Amino acid sequence: MIEKELLKKIGIFAGGVLFGTAGVKILGSSDAKKMYVNCVAAGLRAKDSVMTTAVNIQENAEDILAEAKEINRQRTEEIFEDQEETASAAEEEKAETQEAACQ
Repeated sequence: MIEKELLKKIGIFAGGVLFGTAGVKILGSSDAKKMYVNCVAAGLRAKDSVMTTAVNIQENAEDILAEAKEINRQRTEEIFEDQEETASAAEEEKAETQEAACQ
């Protein structure tokens, strides 16, 4: 029994060493290096594409923000003008009332 277990463990160890050695050779081969280069190049292209998209989105967001600020500025001016007109009308009405009271 012990011998079978021992042989099994030795076989697994030897298989792991063999697989590891073969794996290192495969990973270090020139074909594998070409594959790595192509994968990294594809990753760089993807990064460039993502960065271009991000810049476009940022520019659009800046345009939207600028337009929103302009709309708010115009509304503020309109409200201010309306308040001035209302105040002027109230003052004129008050003056007319006072003139009428004096006569």
